[in-house]
Amino acid sequence: MNRTGPIAKTLQYLALAGYLIFLGFPLVWMLSTSFKPPREMVEIHPTLIPHNPTLDNYVEAFTEQELGRAALNSLQVSLSTAVLTVLVALPASYALARFKTRLGTAALGWVLLSQLFPFVLLVIPLFLILRQVDLVNTHVGLVLVYVVWALPFALWMLQGFVRNIPRELEEAAAVDGATRLQVLRRVVAPLLAPGVVATSLFAFISAWNEFFFALVLLKSPDLATLPVTLARFVGVEGIARLGPLAAGSLLATIPSLLFFAFLQRRLTSGSLAGAVKG
Repeated sequence: MNRTGPIAKTLQYLALAGYLIFLGFPLVWMLSTSFKPPREMVEIHPTLIPHNPTLDNYVEAFTEQELGRAALNSLQVSLSTAVLTVLVALPASYALARFKTRLGTAALGWVLLSQLFPFVLLVIPLFLILRQVDLVNTHVGLVLVYVVWALPFALWMLQGFVRNIPRELEEAAAVDGATRLQVLRRVVAPLLAPGVVATSLFAFISAWNEFFFALVLLKSPDLATLPVTLARFVGVEGIARLGPLAAGSLLATIPSLLFFAFLQRRLTSGSLAGAVKG
């Protein structure tokens, strides 16, 4: 009998509870701040529960900075980024994982090396290139930048999922008379569903939360994404309007949570879907 089992399990639950509190407390505090009037925000001893809750912060967030339009812009850009990233990374990752060549090895090395480049180093060349093709101040140009930035990690992630698929499954399907396209569609694609979902989530959330490229490439207020719009609640003098900023930031987290909740079941399902028939 293992007498340390219950103790270890209790410690695991305590560690998990502490981690959840660490992650959830900022969100809870932001929720509390979004309902506080200005006077309660400057109290010496702040409280978690507002004494006089109000919806004025939400009204100001929507009426002054047009958060609805900014959220729609971010949703359009993020969904386009996720779809294009998966469409490009899926066949490329399969080729990198299944066909061993020197070029493939060099490509994987470049994928890792590209993640070391800072944003500041790339923004000026990207701006000049996009200006030459008239894609500055457009969502198309911003989506292309996001796809290029997310693609290396997406390739690395998906090729790991492809490597975990046994070759014997593809060989068995080929022996049964399936063509290469049928093998990819009926055997590989169902097994890659969790990887596609994980890659989509990464690309969507990266584009949804990105601020720097959107600030540099988008000049028209009508095209601004949600992070850029939220930054306007901080004045030139550096003083933030905490109430509307908290309300807007809280609303900005909802689409990411809904997108994750919609796709999270795919992360655990389909691990052996398509491996067994009948």
